[in-house]
Amino acid sequence: MKRLPVSAVLIAKNAAAQLEACLQSITWADEIVLLDSGSTDATVEIAEAMGARVFQSDAWPGFGRQRQLAQSYARYDWLFMIDVDERVTPELQHSIEAVLQNPDPKKVYRFNRLTDFFGRFMRSSGWYPDRVARLYHAAHFGYDNAAVHEKVLCSSSDQVDLEGHLLHYTTPSYRGFIDKSARYACDWAEAKHARGKTTSVAGIIAHTLGTFLRKYLLQRGFLEGRHGFLLASVSSIYTFHKYMALWTLNQNRDTS
Repeated sequence: MKRLPVSAVLIAKNAAAQLEACLQSITWADEIVLLDSGSTDATVEIAEAMGARVFQSDAWPGFGRQRQLAQSYARYDWLFMIDVDERVTPELQHSIEAVLQNPDPKKVYRFNRLTDFFGRFMRSSGWYPDRVARLYHAAHFGYDNAAVHEKVLCSSSDQVDLEGHLLHYTTPSYRGFIDKSARYACDWAEAKHARGKTTSVAGIIAHTLGTFLRKYLLQRGFLEGRHGFLLASVSSIYTFHKYMALWTLNQNRDTS
């Protein structure tokens, strides 16, 4: 049975270092759509050379709205959303192509993401299992408006699990990892601040320590050895930056 066509959709900015490997893992898609937000490296050139349809949007409305815009450029009804730091395994490709032979347009298909943390795929620390909903019919589903940590709008009853892993290389370099974490922390703080959320110095400390204990002990990060300890540490630093950014926004509002 012939499967239905699918559009692979990405958003990107200055992703040249990882883009080619990502695109090579989705050559089976019937089209690749990339929405670029002002790259100054070779992102656009690489994407076009590999056959992607490239669109530009210099404004940045947040991750959720950017994905909504990217989705609007797709030619086909079925969409597969992927990030530039992710790779589709052969097993996952087989699962996706099999389900597209007779998919349910009222369902969202999800699969496990396996994330690399500086040379080790993490299976604890709250990073696994990490099921992400990425394959869906454009007429029935789409992303929320979240500025960061956006998700497909669907209920648990709408989701069907597929076999295979989506490999996630979120740490190509320490500088890149820290820059991304800082950007996400500020985006998170701005979104919370806009909704009236506040915090205190005690809150910053409590959330920071709580993150380390949750990652390392409750989520069994200690089973990952030194990688588990370091992941718990950088996760707590990320939490510190989130609440510190929120605190500074609260201070600016109080003194304005």
